[in-house]
Amino acid sequence: MKQIFLFLILFIFVTSPEVTAQKRKSDKAYASYAAGEYFDAIDLFKDAYSKTKKTDKNSRSEMVFMIAECYRLTNDPKNAETWYKLAVKSATSKPEAQFGFAESLKKNGKYPLAIDEFKKYKQIAPSDARAEQEIRSCELAVEWLRNPETYKVEELKDINSKESDFSPAYGRDDFGLIYFTSSRDGVTGKKTHGATGQNFTDIFESRVDKKSKWSTPVAVEVINSEFEDGTPSFSSDYKELYFTRCEVGKREKKGCIIMYSKRTGDKWSNPKNIGILPDSLVAAHPSISKDGLSLYFVSDLAGGFGNKDIWKVTRIRTGDAWSKPVNLGPDINTPGDELFPYIREDGTLYFSSDGHIGMGGLDIFKAKPQPDGSWIVQNMKPPINSFADDFGIIFEGANEKGIFSSTRKGKENDELYSFELPPLKFNVTGLVKDEKSGTSITGSLVQLIASDGSNLQAETGSAGDFKFALKADVDYIFLASKRGYLNGKEKETTKGQDKSRDFMVTIQLTAIDKPIELPNILYDFGKWDLRPESMVSLDKLVETLLDNPNVTIELMSHTDSRDTEEYNLILSEKRAKVVVKYLIDKGIDPERLQAKGYGESTPKVVDDIIAGQNSFLKSGTTLSDQYINSLANDEQREIAHQINRRTEFKVMRTDYEPPKK
Repeated sequence: MKQIFLFLILFIFVTSPEVTAQKRKSDKAYASYAAGEYFDAIDLFKDAYSKTKKTDKNSRSEMVFMIAECYRLTNDPKNAETWYKLAVKSATSKPEAQFGFAESLKKNGKYPLAIDEFKKYKQIAPSDARAEQEIRSCELAVEWLRNPETYKVEELKDINSKESDFSPAYGRDDFGLIYFTSSRDGVTGKKTHGATGQNFTDIFESRVDKKSKWSTPVAVEVINSEFEDGTPSFSSDYKELYFTRCEVGKREKKGCIIMYSKRTGDKWSNPKNIGILPDSLVAAHPSISKDGLSLYFVSDLAGGFGNKDIWKVTRIRTGDAWSKPVNLGPDINTPGDELFPYIREDGTLYFSSDGHIGMGGLDIFKAKPQPDGSWIVQNMKPPINSFADDFGIIFEGANEKGIFSSTRKGKENDELYSFELPPLKFNVTGLVKDEKSGTSITGSLVQLIASDGSNLQAETGSAGDFKFALKADVDYIFLASKRGYLNGKEKETTKGQDKSRDFMVTIQLTAIDKPIELPNILYDFGKWDLRPESMVSLDKLVETLLDNPNVTIELMSHTDSRDTEEYNLILSEKRAKVVVKYLIDKGIDPERLQAKGYGESTPKVVDDIIAGQNSFLKSGTTLSDQYINSLANDEQREIAHQINRRTEFKVMRTDYEPPKK
């Protein structure tokens, strides 16, 4: 894992694994492993394995496990999977082999198989909380892949080499110059890294030419050394450069430090250690804030939350000494590794982690600072993240486009990828239908009224259809009209939408050639006061009248036949007037309203809807007194009486002119 070695180089001479009794080939293998030379150790362990007697099952099993570990540490999950699988099957398998096998399956994108193997590990090590988190990670990865984010991701083939290329930084405000880390040919150092089998890294630069292609990368002058140099970060004016250098002595590591250089014209000054930590401690992966007063970096300082954490130092003014490091806390840092911080202009922090729930190795996360000092952390999901390592992201200022690093092509080498969030696109496709029959209404006029002030019109086609393109972050009303119908409308909004979308709406128009019933206009027996549940229906009528300002209506109230005709006529008249009063109180012009009570004189004719709701009634039947009395029981008769007790309206005029204000 080339990008991790840039950081881990300090740890080459840490405590070695327990050396077995094997003294020949295995000694060299363990010595290389202890020195962090995992690439070299692979062949040494394989050689030692081939020389170990088959009867020495413990040693052979241990070497298989160590080969798997080396492949994991060189970020070769395909080979790691093969050797971990052998280690799991061995007679002396250890829990770490089972976890490594499951983890390799996950890094190879084999999520269902990985879930099964993590469940096995959970049985072996029930107290290890990692198992449950990894299972959840695999489940979410499958879900995210089904519904990826809309970023467009492309490999930067003009820049990438056969070796590792990662951790870019823009070097100009037009984003036409990038610095990045690479182990390609042409580096300053002449030695090969024993951990990766590649060159020590240098910082390279590439520029966009007139044809919008990236030029052949060249090593940056002055900045690079014979050691590992990389992970550049520029000040907001692009005149200052911060980067990581990991120095190597003949027999010891001198650690990773953050270097600083200042540009005058086209020349960089000789880099200097900014000195935020003692030389014996690791400081790497710098990211300088826009105002130049905060520097984020990675370290394994005591007091952290895991292996490598993200820390911050600050200063009051440019040129002042940096403060003592402050850990960013448990919202950001986990028991795993948090690496490659990038602080954006608006204060959003991007970083990579294998400790938060993610899709594979390292995932890129977005962290928003909160007023109380906490952070809201979100996985950036596919296609930014993959089952491989994804890290080192940068943005073109405030635009949702930039470059990041990934090993997603299935190789251990890191490569650069561009990404861009295409502009959100919204469309609405609608249908205009007859409310009663459900048939399409051809030639109706549909008006789009938008909260941004735009106003468009379209006529429905032969299928009653219409279509509009919509803008982001706007509320819309679609108002349909047709001669012989009341206007109808539907609403939609693109506010809060973070993905392109096609909306579907259906606008139902009500024909005015027949009375239109108002549902749920209910009264207590013998009373004319409106009950609360009637208000919803009347409020919809208010809205209909506002949408149809040239319409006048007659409110028609009906009763059942269970009293005298005279009483029912008076009762229905009072009920109709109460409805009219309610509408006037809601702002409807009284000249548009008439109230008339019909008593029991106009029984309801059963339509298809009523017949569908009441199987004992047939469509086309008039609910007369004689018919109701012929029904089978009191329950059916009461339902029929209730249907007759209704309030309707009919359109009287469609040419009313509202008074001018």
